[in-house]
Amino acid sequence: MMKMSDIEEFEYINKLYELYKNLLTPRQIEIMDKYYLYNLSLSEISDILHISRTAISDALNHAKNNLFEYENKLKLNEKYSNLNKLLDEENLDEEIKEKIFKELY
Repeated sequence: MMKMSDIEEFEYINKLYELYKNLLTPRQIEIMDKYYLYNLSLSEISDILHISRTAISDALNHAKNNLFEYENKLKLNEKYSNLNKLLDEENLDEEIKEKIFKELY
């Protein structure tokens, strides 16, 4: 994978998380939600869950690696992007595109 800025990586992880969230453990989901959706710091999550910042960091890294691995194998995000480009080229109504994506994903 090519080098991304922090913001690009954050957005990419959020896309992958949306696609593959259900493949993570409940604890990984809990930590990912707090960090990526609610924008809490490692310290804040550590205080809430009563576990070390290192444990939070390890869980985040493990979950991110899982997301990257799922995308490498399943390519759902890549397929989603390609389909989106194709639909854009066809100048389809946004409502129709949304229905297509909702049905597929």
